[in-house]
Amino acid sequence: MTPNPAEPALPTAHVLVLPGWLNSDAAHWQSRWIGRHGYHRLEQDDWTWPRRGDWMARLDEVLVATHAPVVLVAHSLGCQLVAAWAEHSRLTDRVRAALLVAPPDTEREDMPPQLHNWRPVRRGRLPFAALAVVSTDDPYCSVDRATAFCAGWGAPVLLAGPRGHLNGESGLGDWDEGHALLRTLAAGVRLALPG
Repeated sequence: MTPNPAEPALPTAHVLVLPGWLNSDAAHWQSRWIGRHGYHRLEQDDWTWPRRGDWMARLDEVLVATHAPVVLVAHSLGCQLVAAWAEHSRLTDRVRAALLVAPPDTEREDMPPQLHNWRPVRRGRLPFAALAVVSTDDPYCSVDRATAFCAGWGAPVLLAGPRGHLNGESGLGDWDEGHALLRTLAAGVRLALPG
């Protein structure tokens, strides 16, 4: 797929897509956005046994080589990556904003052992604008826990209704609604959310 010429690029921003555990498959809106809009995926050496420190270091490496302001588009474990990275990196000033979709609760006892090194969840306030989109029936995180994480991060929450983990299995397709949120966030427009 080639970038959609009918839709202008985000204003002077480099969009970096941060998939979660096991990466985003072809049906996932993140992969579809990469194909449709020419965004860049943050590739990891190990998608199966993700080490938090390794993933944080990889994000730093990519940002060092990126000269335009960056907008992060995180899904699932990618949200936890943003939070952990922002607490330690000296490169946070390169990030304009972050869209955080379906943050998982890696502190739950039923999480697979591959994710245990993502405990505790980092809850420091993000030093850049952020918006979170949360499903009301996400199997990997309750609404209450997701809302608590996002409050710590300083990210307003938009409830998407019962959409599962907001992934390829959720039937979102290109998820144009999410892309509209990304464009608004990247442009620095404050969103008036319900509640």
